[in-house]
Amino acid sequence: MQKGLLIGLLGLLLIILLIPAFLVACDSDKRPEASAQVKEKYEKSALTIRVYLSDEKKIIELPLEKYIYGVVAAEMPADFHKEALKAQALAARTYIIDRLLRKDFTDLAQWGNVAKEAHVTDTMRHQVYKTDEALQREWGSRYQANHKKIEQAVAETAGQIITYEGEPIYAAFFSTSNGYTENSEDYFKRKYPYLRSVSSSWDRLSPKYLHEQTLSLHQFISRLEKETGQSISLPASAGGEPVQVTQRTEGKRVAKVKIGDRIFSGRKVREALQLASSDFEVEVQGGQVKITSFGYGHGVGMSQWGANLMAKEGKSAKEIIRHYYQGVDIVKTREDQVK
Repeated sequence: MQKGLLIGLLGLLLIILLIPAFLVACDSDKRPEASAQVKEKYEKSALTIRVYLSDEKKIIELPLEKYIYGVVAAEMPADFHKEALKAQALAARTYIIDRLLRKDFTDLAQWGNVAKEAHVTDTMRHQVYKTDEALQREWGSRYQANHKKIEQAVAETAGQIITYEGEPIYAAFFSTSNGYTENSEDYFKRKYPYLRSVSSSWDRLSPKYLHEQTLSLHQFISRLEKETGQSISLPASAGGEPVQVTQRTEGKRVAKVKIGDRIFSGRKVREALQLASSDFEVEVQGGQVKITSFGYGHGVGMSQWGANLMAKEGKSAKEIIRHYYQGVDIVKTREDQVK
């Protein structure tokens, strides 16, 4: 009798202990750690990515999720919040899946004959990627902690991509906004319905939000002429304003600016002078030009610092993605369809 009662009490205790664990395991949005099964599945994935390493001038081939790990580690600081890292993993995976589905790798030719057999390079032309060996050198004593954190972020989004009306999106991202993101057509040529200007006020806390540089007026004009191929005549009268912003975009960046007798796009000036962003102010005094720019990057899509600061406020990766990419879905992709 006592033995039966003891067994019964032990069974009840076991059930009490297992119920919370079962509930946590069933809540996919609150998994504390990456599933070992998920990790193993994608390490042994049949879908492999061929990456051309531009410095070594060779191709390496690795499973999809290991490639995503190397991209996230290269593109976003490891000390960012894990939900931001998960959002970066979703963007990175969407990019490569879309590239594989389109099967257009002609842009690899500029890296030579060896690169033609790859899917992507490890450069900014596609997505920056770093090998595990490079990350070990870069992170040093922080390697184990950083590796585990990013590996979890990748595994917890394994196989998921961002789609719009059933198709993978162009998952553009950049470092820091000026407080708003940019409509795609205001910086790039193409209009994407999901790449709309949205508020990103968190970015003002980014260390990359504000940039200043000073050039002589001669340097300012010479660089513009060299990079644009256009000669610029300044106003003859001392009272004339040599630089005037005449139009701004919905994202508050410079759309058009008049410099001397020429009109340039904000993007053209940004690229010619290597400014941090196309939201800038120019002040000319006594032969000196002071340029103040706000944000860092092209401004289209997901702000990485915005994502990190949103995550710190309690936003999930899904909420971050749906804020920066309007009207999208996050879906599980099938490897057999991609192959």
